[in-house]
This record gives sequence, C-alpha cells and structure tokens, in this order.
Amino acid sequence: MPSTNKFSGEVVDLFCGVGALSHGLKRAGLKIKAGYDTDRRCGYAFEKNNEARFHARDVAKLTPEEIRAHFTGAGPSILAGCAPCQPFSTYKQRYDEDPRWDLVHSFAALAASVKSDFVTMENVPALLRYRDGAVFENFRNTLSEAGYSVRWTIAKCENFGVPQRRRRLVVLASRRGHVEDLVVTHPRPTSVGEAIRMLPPISAGESHYEDPLHTAASLSPINIKRIKASRPGGSWRDWPFELRAKCHQRATGQTYPGVYARMAWDEPSPTMTTQCYGFGNGRFGHPEQDRAISLREAAMLQTFPQDYEFIPKGEKISFTEVGRWIGNAVPVALAEAVGRAILSSMMGGPIEQEKAVSV
Repeated sequence: MPSTNKFSGEVVDLFCGVGALSHGLKRAGLKIKAGYDTDRRCGYAFEKNNEARFHARDVAKLTPEEIRAHFTGAGPSILAGCAPCQPFSTYKQRYDEDPRWDLVHSFAALAASVKSDFVTMENVPALLRYRDGAVFENFRNTLSEAGYSVRWTIAKCENFGVPQRRRRLVVLASRRGHVEDLVVTHPRPTSVGEAIRMLPPISAGESHYEDPLHTAASLSPINIKRIKASRPGGSWRDWPFELRAKCHQRATGQTYPGVYARMAWDEPSPTMTTQCYGFGNGRFGHPEQDRAISLREAAMLQTFPQDYEFIPKGEKISFTEVGRWIGNAVPVALAEAVGRAILSSMMGGPIEQEKAVSV
C-alpha cells in the first residue's frame, strides 16, 4: 500500500521510461515532479500514472538549472534514475562497442552539479565489474567528491515483494550525511501464483475484452505442441525428441535449458526481459494455459499495479514496444523500498561515508 508519510520529498526521474521507478517512489510517499526520457512514446504512461510532467529529452544534454527548476523547496530534493543497462548486461558480449555506458557518467556529473539532497540509481549488478569496475568507481567518486555519502546494495528483488528472480544494483546517496539500508519486506518470496493467478484465462493470440493489455502472443502449430508437452518448472528436455528444436537435438544445444519452458505457480518467475511475451525467449510459458504470459501478466510480475495504463485506450498494442517498456522497468515494489529508505534517511543520523551491503 502507498505510504501515508507526510514528511515527503520532491523527485526528478531521469531515464524514466513508462514511470516504474517514479511509481514506486510515489507509492512510498514522495512527490514526483518530472520525468525525462528520449522515448516520447513513454510520455502517456508516465504522466497518466504518476501525476507529473514528462519531458522528451536526452539526459546527456540536460543542464543543472533545468533540473533544479523542478524543486520548489517544499521538501528534500531527490534525483533518481536508471541509466540503460544493456551495455552492462550479462547477455551482451561486446561491451566496448556500445556507447550507452557513458550515460552513467552523464547521470553522475549531472547529479554532482544539481546537488539534490538525495540521489538514487538502479542498474544491473554487472555494472560493478564493467571495465574492471572503472565505470562504477568513477560514478561513486563523482558523487563522493560532490559531498555525498554513498551506499550501494545488490538487491534480491524477491525480498521486496517482486515475484521474480532478479538482482539489481541500487545506489543511494545523500548530502545530509546519512543513508539507510533497504529494508527487506518479504522474507518469503512472492510466487507467480500470488501475482497473476487471479487474471482470467485467455488463449494464445487472444486479448481479454476488459483489459487489452492482457493479451498473449500467437503460437505456431509446432509451439502449441511444445507447450502442451511442457510441465511447470520443466524445460524442452521433457518433450519427445521430435518436438525439440534442431539446435537442441545436437549435443552442443544440451546446455541451454532456460528456453521454451513454463513457469511454476509456487515459485518466483525468471527475470522479465524485453521479450518476456515470447514462449521461445525464456521460461515465459504460462504455468497451465497453453500460451506465453500476457503483457499484463509480465507487467504484474514486475509489480506494476493491475490497472497501470501503458497506452491510450483504443490504441493498437505492439508486443515489441510494450515488452521493451516492461522488461526495462525497475520493479515497482523495489522502487517503493528505495523510496522508504530515502524517507528513513531524511530522518536518520550519520553513518560512515561509504558502505556496500547485500540484501
């Protein structure tokens, strides 16, 4: 449930996407003032769900004055962001060919110039190792030299009510000299069943009439046979040999069990990716219905509320576009835990300058 704490703060969200990070911070009790992203199509969802203005701008081109203009002084100022994580993903093999890694430096430099009371950033844990740790070290040093106490956490998202196995790097920094830890809210992980079992059944290629986002991708005849032969928590190894893809029939394909599989009701889901709507793209099969999970189910596994609006009513849904928004999002429940940590930090005492924790 959203916090009722009246001791709030004002947030500007960089790389905001459709507003997942903002929505979690808002639920914690913080006031969202603005969001920035280069994807203009994210504007509807950000504004509709977060009661704040969306700006289609390149973060690397923003000025400190533009950011500061959003802060009224009515509460502590917070600069939040999630720089694109694809350059640091373990799925990516040629890191140095992707220029987006520099966006982390742009975010740090902007934060150091804006000098908001708090800064928070979320990214993949691999950022800590990228270029032998130089990118993260530069990020941390930039904030420290600007007077921030810095704390970073490798968060297990299932510890915060996110029903998926997902690890995220969370950075919290304060110019007030105190940074609280994230507080674990769910010692027992939330399961797929608890998150999405209540949604009405649909078939592959079908949308529910009451919720157009509850739509599932079509399956080819061979994939219909494959998912019918799949068991929850299993893999393509459970299929008859003739149903296996040619790459899996070869000995070299035996080490890739994490595709063409159903989720299990009583366990967390795998990490939601930008292609989580595809049966062949990972363990994204519905636990019992013969289809991949719907876009709405993927969003709810990312802890977006069931009524979160992504596109205007009546607009045609693109699996590629909405899937990218969902897969790239900060899990809302994790963002809410970050917001609560910021609120606690506003009222806390001093701690050491830098400390890494794992939760």
